[in-house]
Amino acid sequence: MNFLRGVMGGQSAGPQHTEAETKYRLEVGIQAMEHLIHVLQTDRSDSEIIGYALDTLYNIISNDEEEEVEENSTRQSEDLGSQFTEIFIKQQENVTLLLSLLEEFDFHVRWPGVKLLTSLLKQLGPQVQQIILVSPMGVSRLMDLLADSREVIRNDGVLLLQALTRSNGAIQKIVAFENAFERLLDIITEEGNSDGGIVVEDCLILLQNLLKNNNSNQNFFKEGSYIQRMKPWFEVGDENSGWSAQKVTNLHLMLQLVRVLVSPNNPPGATSSCQKAMFQCGLLQQLCTILMATGVPADILTETINTVSEVIRGCQVNQDYFASVNAPSNPPRPAIVVLLMSMVNERQPFVLRCAVLYCFQCFLYKNQKGQGEIVSTLLPSTIDATGNTVSAGQLLCGGLFSTDSLSNWCAAVALAHALQENATQKEQLLRVQLATSIGNPPVSLLQQCTNILSQVKFLLTCLLQGSKIQTRVGLLMLLCTWLSNCPIAVTHFLHNSANVPFLTGQIAENLGEEEQLVQGLCALLLGISIYFNDNSLETYMKEKLKQLIEKRIGKENFIEKLGFISKHELYSRASQKPQPNFPSPECMIFDHEFTKLVKELEGKMTRQHDSIVTHYKNMIREQDLQLEELKQQISTLKCQNEQLQTAVTQQVSQIQQHKDQYNLLKVQLGKDSQHQGPYTDGAQMNGIQPEEISRLREEIEELKSNRELLQSQLAEKDSLIENLKSSQPSPGTNEQSSATAGDSEQIAELKQELATLKSQLNSQSVEITKLQTEKQELLQKTEAFAKSAPVPGESETVIATKTTDVEGRLSALLQETKELKNEIKALSEERTAIKEQLDSSNSTIAILQNEKNKLEVDITDSKKEQDDLLVLLADQDQKIFSLKNKLKELGHPVTEKLPQRLCYFPGSMELPYGTSFPQELVVEVNPVIKIGSEDTSPGVIDCDQDHLSFEHFP
Repeated sequence: MNFLRGVMGGQSAGPQHTEAETKYRLEVGIQAMEHLIHVLQTDRSDSEIIGYALDTLYNIISNDEEEEVEENSTRQSEDLGSQFTEIFIKQQENVTLLLSLLEEFDFHVRWPGVKLLTSLLKQLGPQVQQIILVSPMGVSRLMDLLADSREVIRNDGVLLLQALTRSNGAIQKIVAFENAFERLLDIITEEGNSDGGIVVEDCLILLQNLLKNNNSNQNFFKEGSYIQRMKPWFEVGDENSGWSAQKVTNLHLMLQLVRVLVSPNNPPGATSSCQKAMFQCGLLQQLCTILMATGVPADILTETINTVSEVIRGCQVNQDYFASVNAPSNPPRPAIVVLLMSMVNERQPFVLRCAVLYCFQCFLYKNQKGQGEIVSTLLPSTIDATGNTVSAGQLLCGGLFSTDSLSNWCAAVALAHALQENATQKEQLLRVQLATSIGNPPVSLLQQCTNILSQVKFLLTCLLQGSKIQTRVGLLMLLCTWLSNCPIAVTHFLHNSANVPFLTGQIAENLGEEEQLVQGLCALLLGISIYFNDNSLETYMKEKLKQLIEKRIGKENFIEKLGFISKHELYSRASQKPQPNFPSPECMIFDHEFTKLVKELEGKMTRQHDSIVTHYKNMIREQDLQLEELKQQISTLKCQNEQLQTAVTQQVSQIQQHKDQYNLLKVQLGKDSQHQGPYTDGAQMNGIQPEEISRLREEIEELKSNRELLQSQLAEKDSLIENLKSSQPSPGTNEQSSATAGDSEQIAELKQELATLKSQLNSQSVEITKLQTEKQELLQKTEAFAKSAPVPGESETVIATKTTDVEGRLSALLQETKELKNEIKALSEERTAIKEQLDSSNSTIAILQNEKNKLEVDITDSKKEQDDLLVLLADQDQKIFSLKNKLKELGHPVTEKLPQRLCYFPGSMELPYGTSFPQELVVEVNPVIKIGSEDTSPGVIDCDQDHLSFEHFP
């Protein structure tokens, strides 16, 4: 005890620590930490010793940020804190023990325990968060701190929960479902809302931790009707007094909390429902009251404008209400007009002007009705001739052509938002006429914008004053937005003959890096004039403009200049979020909606000009393919020509053999007819001569078929040669001309060879005709001999035998062919059946897989819901048990009744967020029943006043 008091003695000495005391901290931590933890484990009945042990551990682990020590000593202290924290949490039971100590109601135990756990979270937050997450009832025990009647413990409990919920969505959900919103809002109300002290600030920071980037908690906050409880926060008066620094801080956090619920980064459905709830409960009306009030600090006014912007963004009901808000002036002016006055006033703070621009953009976002109202204030029929009132359109035109470049940019972007995705208003704005000077006719707004861009004097001024680049960028962004998806506006723009030469001249020049952005925007504007051109002006039709770009700029150079926009360092910054948040006026270059338009149009412009290059590349590629095909065809023709020559040589040889055989037969027939009688001649013709005749018939038929084949091949070659002649490409390049000349020589050689083949075939045809004539004569002689003399029996027998043999072979071949056909047909049918079966199986597998996925999702959802219910039931039982013990300790009688149904889970069962049930569940009844070590299966205890039974789960 005395040792602990001695260690604690240094805490009251204030921030006058020395290096020696830091050394003592190291020595005490190394030597005493284990013993201090042992005290916490074994001496829980002695609250005083437990309190000293917790205080000592706090001094060892914590780093006092208020100490005024050197930098090296501070780093050494932080390292010590992290090291001792790591040693303490290495055994997770230590954190669990600390959580159990926080249940003690004794002030001397609970308060140092809260401080120690907060210090652990500050040192190694993620690791300690994970341990608390898996500890039984860990988060629930900490939530009881908010209900502590002692303010110091309650306030330190808020700080503990801040550290606990930082960047941990799982713990944030548990804290939210532990009724944190209700308790925190009660504390804020008790402390006086925005007039409260630092406790209100701490509660608001904790609420932000719970709601920011946590869609589940945001939905729970809205469904719990907590948005309605935020309205009293913003009930502030018009008096200048009462705006203390703490109140400004509190109100600033309250506005940020509203923005968390309606952030454009949230899911659209969640944001929309919160916006509607804020309108229905009157929160939006209260914010607009602050917006129009006097005496509001500048930073609060700026944040209020940003908050109102996101409350009305994309919500038609809220946008309509905002349009009806009037400033308390005489005569009353619309709030939009009053805000625009601040935006175009160069004496106003930069952040305030950016906030007004954001508010105007959010008012027009997906609000075609509001866009029409703004554009209508520029039309001649709606302008007040008396000049007593100033409209929004007049303020925008005044800012658009003022000498302040920031006003030029803001007015141009605001006017572009009035035209965003609204073709009707783009056409209406073409009717706007401006009076430039007395005595001169009015000019259109479109013409005036282009005139300012093209004035040489103005351009020279811009080159000397770098800030003027905002004016040109703003005007070019307005023109690009105006002309995109509006062919009529493109026609009006091209009707001014000076616009296209100005744009091409700007793009073609080689200027410095500061002018590259302007060149890129000029290229985009020219590309829009081509892409959305309806060809109504003959001078500036699409093809003519493309040819102009190719001649004066070059396609590659044009695309390169177009890419300067997205490569700009400030482009990506503006594309991240809708709010125009710039560190300085010089960085105000791009608008968020315009970056989306560039991303959409840049691809179209690039594809448009790439199509020209691609067309020529495709033509060259097709010609190369045709040349390659011709070369392959020539090579194929050469091979076929060689084959034909070989075939002709073989045919000539066969014909010569047939001639020799035929002459020999003629000689033999002549000799036989001279030396033998009629009967012998008849026998010779019927015995030997018919075989020779049959063979000659077959050979003649074969020659005829060969001749027909050769004729068909010749016809194909003639057709191919004609095709080659017609498909020869016109001479373009030297390489193509030389290739075509070489092909022509080869074709000429082929023609000569084919002519030779034709002559050979003609001679063969003459010889075949002659052979056919002689064959007919022989047939006639054979028939004459057959009529005059009978056929011997031996010859008839031989012929019959041969015929029977041939017929048998033919029949066998036909049978084999039939069997093969049947087998092929059977195999084809079997293949079709297998394919159908495979398709059916694949379909069944896909259906089963989809059903399996659905079932897995359902099982996961059911398990999650069941686990959530189990956590809530366990927490509720623990709270009831704790309350009963407290009542017993306070001396109140407690009637013990057996619960109707108690769930038992043996072992350790993992639940959401890592919570688990203990291994044993003790039910306090008469007699005491202990379950866990004896029965390991899960079950349910059913009991009434007189009966107790245990039932296993199925």
